[in-house]
Amino acid sequence: MRDRSLFRAPLLALCLAVLAAPACAPQPRADVAPPRGAVAEPPRAPDQAYPELFDAVQRARLFEDQKHFADMVPRREPARIRADYLARRDAPGFDLAAFVADHFDEPAAAEAGAVRAENDLRRHIDALWPVLTRRPSDAPRHGSLLPLPQPYVVPGGRFREIYYWDSYFTMLGLAEGGQAQRVRDMLDNFAYLIDRYGHIPNGNRSYYLSRSQPPFFAYMVELEARRGGDAVYRRYLPQLRREHAYWMQGAHTLAPGEASRRVVRLADGSLLNRYWDERDAPRPESYLQDLETAAQAPRRAPGEVYRDLRAAAESGWDFSSRWLGDRKSLGTIRTTAIVPVDLNSLLYHLESVIAVACEKDAQPACTEDFRGRAQRRRAAIEQHLWNPAGYYADYDWKAGKVSDQVTAAALFPLYAGLAAPGRAQRTAATVRARLVRPGGLVTTELNTGQQWDAPNAWAPLQWVAVEGLRRYGEDALAETIGRNFLAQVDALFRRERKLVEKYDAEGLKGGGGGEYPLQDGFGWTNGVTLKLLALYGPRLARARAQDARPAAAAH
Repeated sequence: MRDRSLFRAPLLALCLAVLAAPACAPQPRADVAPPRGAVAEPPRAPDQAYPELFDAVQRARLFEDQKHFADMVPRREPARIRADYLARRDAPGFDLAAFVADHFDEPAAAEAGAVRAENDLRRHIDALWPVLTRRPSDAPRHGSLLPLPQPYVVPGGRFREIYYWDSYFTMLGLAEGGQAQRVRDMLDNFAYLIDRYGHIPNGNRSYYLSRSQPPFFAYMVELEARRGGDAVYRRYLPQLRREHAYWMQGAHTLAPGEASRRVVRLADGSLLNRYWDERDAPRPESYLQDLETAAQAPRRAPGEVYRDLRAAAESGWDFSSRWLGDRKSLGTIRTTAIVPVDLNSLLYHLESVIAVACEKDAQPACTEDFRGRAQRRRAAIEQHLWNPAGYYADYDWKAGKVSDQVTAAALFPLYAGLAAPGRAQRTAATVRARLVRPGGLVTTELNTGQQWDAPNAWAPLQWVAVEGLRRYGEDALAETIGRNFLAQVDALFRRERKLVEKYDAEGLKGGGGGEYPLQDGFGWTNGVTLKLLALYGPRLARARAQDARPAAAAH
């Protein structure tokens, strides 16, 4: 099996920077929607704009969080700051911390912790939305933050910017709370990013532009279409097609057994996708951590390790035993060798929605084309991403075998509606036996210290599970997962008056692990909680009342 991306990575990086140039731009094809004009040249990330200074600051650990300096705002043009640093750094008595303080402003904070007064969970979330909302004017001129045309909601804590897949679950909550205009604003921002940069980046930071995140744009369009009707599909069809073209770039040149960027053609000719990043350098937001991880993998080129770390960041599961060769050590990461079941389920959904949008726009050839693409992907998922033990799983395209690991990603084929009914039932049975915990659906069975492993339960995965299981008639299991997670969120809220990024599925507390402390806010938890309250809130209230009776009787 051959990865053509590794041979062409330098050229591809150059092409990304100058995509409008004819020598680098992909050749137009009938099955790819033409762009609405030239893609903007991406702004330079901080580690590219002033690399020597960036490296020095991060290695000196001037800030506890490596993301902090990546988010600081230069007070003048980065090129001038770089030149000033290079001229002064070797002078006697040079003070690096003072230099940074003189040349950069602190990044804005998302102070979700300031909202503590509400005793009711729903009212608390309603009070959080304004705190987490950013205005178009909030993007400074020289910083890494990319401006957006409409207001948007950030997750909270250290996450001061919009995130791609986070935002869909935030939008669910906004829609549930009757904030239709904010949902439309968020959708328009993502359409803008596609038009401007050719894809939706991981987040609206210059250092996130080299990768995307799980493709939920089609779900966002569907969410808005519930209110706006068929016109919504027609309005966003160009961006839907450009999103698809981004994920499929290079597919038409692949021979069986080859991969390029985000596309893999398996030995039988099946076309599936993986995660990828255009750069093979340490992530600016986790710079020292990536240097340390690469040092732990002496038999691999550092660039390979960096790209696999970045690809895992694109997956949203950063990090998880799913991507680790030995299932425990980050230095064995091999994300680009994995064909993920969740990613391909989302792309099946994207292709299905494009077919619907083309039909509503009276484009029969496009409709037929994308229906065919979706069905071929569905067949490939059923062929390669199914473990005969009874669950959907990832596929190692380099080793040529399906994973034996049960993870919460197994429920994405149910969520996307592509699973065969019998396989959906077998997957549900496996999940029931192996992943359900008192605090909801655990991410994996392995406790590695990585945050996308046990014992953590994450809000988006709870919603995928609940919706996917209900779609296939597994209502009882869906309710168990939803109510368990909701009770966990409610218990921590009543104790600490906050919602957090992740939870411990084994006990009534926030989750742990990963590269940074537990964050509160929190966008996607807020959104999923509102949806679960709509489904199971009355039962939760009755359960709380029953719990309170014995205590009252004791007095």
